[in-house]
Amino acid sequence: MDNNRQQWGSRYGFILAAVGSAVGLGNIWRFPAVAYENGGGAFFIPYLFALLTAGIPILIMEFTIGHKYRGSSPLSLFRMNKKAEWLGWWQVLIAFVISTYYSIIIAWAVKYTVYSFGTQWGKDPGGFLFGSVLKLADKPGEIGSLVPGILIPLIIVWGITLLVLYRGVSKGIEKLNRIFLPALVIMFTIIVIRALTLDGAVEGLNAFFKPNWDLILDGKVWVAAYGQIFFSLSIAFAIMITYSSYLPKKSDINNNAFITAFANSGFELLAGIGVFAALGFMAKQQGVAVDEVVSSGIGLAFVVFPSIINEFPGMNGFFGGLFFLSLVFAGMTSLISIVETYVAAVQEKFQISRTKAVLAGGLVASVISLLFATNGGLYLLDVVDYFINNFGITLAGLVEVVLVSWFFKELGGLQKHANDISDLRTGTWWKFCLSFITPLVLGYMMFDNIRQNLKENYESYPAELIMYAGVFVAIAVIIGGILLSVKRWKSSQM
Repeated sequence: MDNNRQQWGSRYGFILAAVGSAVGLGNIWRFPAVAYENGGGAFFIPYLFALLTAGIPILIMEFTIGHKYRGSSPLSLFRMNKKAEWLGWWQVLIAFVISTYYSIIIAWAVKYTVYSFGTQWGKDPGGFLFGSVLKLADKPGEIGSLVPGILIPLIIVWGITLLVLYRGVSKGIEKLNRIFLPALVIMFTIIVIRALTLDGAVEGLNAFFKPNWDLILDGKVWVAAYGQIFFSLSIAFAIMITYSSYLPKKSDINNNAFITAFANSGFELLAGIGVFAALGFMAKQQGVAVDEVVSSGIGLAFVVFPSIINEFPGMNGFFGGLFFLSLVFAGMTSLISIVETYVAAVQEKFQISRTKAVLAGGLVASVISLLFATNGGLYLLDVVDYFINNFGITLAGLVEVVLVSWFFKELGGLQKHANDISDLRTGTWWKFCLSFITPLVLGYMMFDNIRQNLKENYESYPAELIMYAGVFVAIAVIIGGILLSVKRWKSSQM
């Protein structure tokens, strides 16, 4: 195995990078709405249960696989069991697809950071986003032409990403996270403090935290909790295996996993408080109930938040700039971790230099990302994101857990490896969660997803858009993973 492998400069650097990967756009715009819709304060019980029975156990498993077998996701899984390499490539290709559209959303946030000064989105932020900024096509399925205004920030996003990755693990990724992550927390804390002082903030927080105990027995709420943990922690798409492979030989795996998971959840809670305090203020300004202004995803970030900033009693541009810069920083730390998965995999498999791997991977991904910078880009992005998350990450996570625990029977060896070098030792609960609880919940999620999608098209989009941007992409990454695993490794790598 490679003893000259790049390493993190410090444990702190690794944890910052792992947390930076986990803390992304979803923490800010997905978690608050998911929690609100699934029982408010009552949601935290299934959320915590999901964190302890799926999130942290899978994180420990992936940290251990990367640390023990010291390779990118395909190489680590190949070294664990020769029949597992295709799974590593499948995960890498999922990360590749995500990077192509994730970069676009960061490019929008870059534009909006500039738009904040002078609140250039005007009185109709929705019309401004879909009309002036995205120049959105009239109907889903139309691609149209490139939108020039999105091209420049997209080039900037890819330029920074590839420069950081070119500089390597400790000089590039670690250095960027040491600056971006603390800056993100400081900026977002300032936003939260400001939001808490606004008129109506208390009503917003009441809506967010007020527990709806009737929902606690609803299976959908528990599935939503597992889904949130899964998508939020960067598990099951090659990132954590790759990152942990750069750890020194003596590293406290189990503690690192707990710190990463709780830091990520802490930021989600902070985001929820900030978002709902701001939504409470907006509801008060408009004289409506909080539930009428709740939104998630792109609508929350680029339509609702500009509307809230318009209503601010002062320093609108400053707080708008802070909010969108927070999105840029949260997005960049995640994007860099996503791209690193395929840079590392390509470098090892094809025995090329890091520079060539960064250029090859980055060039292909950035060219494909231009598809999302077209008039029909938003519709395309929505479908690809939905299918690659629900039929990519969730399914890959299910396959990974079932193969490692049931078919390869590797849990005992992995547990011993992690426990031997960790202060905090895992016991029977870890194996039980990975063998039974996680496969059952993820299996049910997959079954429910398929059932819903057979019943009706996602968002009632045209069938051809669903087929080529959704179903085809989800199947292509699996086939691609199998094909890439056919090429043999050099004997020195085995």
